[in-house]
Amino acid sequence: MAKYYDVHPDNPQPRSIGQIADSVRADALIAYPTDSCYALGCRLGSRTGMERIRTIRQLDDRHHFTLVCQDFAQLGQFVRVDNDVFRAIKAATPGSYTFILPATKEVPRMLQHPKKKTVGVRIPDHVVAQALLHALGEPLLSSTLLLPDEDEPMTQGWEIKDRLDHALDAVVDSGDCGTEPTTVIDFSGGEAEIVRRGAGDPSRFE
Repeated sequence: MAKYYDVHPDNPQPRSIGQIADSVRADALIAYPTDSCYALGCRLGSRTGMERIRTIRQLDDRHHFTLVCQDFAQLGQFVRVDNDVFRAIKAATPGSYTFILPATKEVPRMLQHPKKKTVGVRIPDHVVAQALLHALGEPLLSSTLLLPDEDEPMTQGWEIKDRLDHALDAVVDSGDCGTEPTTVIDFSGGEAEIVRRGAGDPSRFE
């Protein structure tokens, strides 16, 4: 049964955030809010967490997981970014974008795309997500909480708890955070390629 945390959207309770971070360190799988929609998240090196996300979403091994980072300094540990790409990403973060970039050696091999050796990264513009990342001290391995055969993600914490109680360890509810996933930009080839148009304005990368 998933533990339910009712977290204030503007002033997250430090005690609750600390408990959630501790549970992630202990290999919990959580549902948490972001600036685009709810996401599934687990510890960076958690193989069981990855498999649980794949099971919930029915994903194959070609799926790009995302490292949700607190800031650009943290993001820079996990991906290789040249100067032009750095400026483009820096101008768009924090925000509702996911960037696909070549992974550094800090990224576990199991998280990298099997052929391209890339990984998705993002910096969310969401108070609760940022508080959790700060408490955790490392990125969350994440994927949009979009269930198989459904067109839109769930938007209410209580609904997630009701539907996925058996599959999650914790649900973090801080209110509705929308249904539109991030805009995905692939920079792995050096030039910006818009892979998915979503909550972030794609025009700055066109």
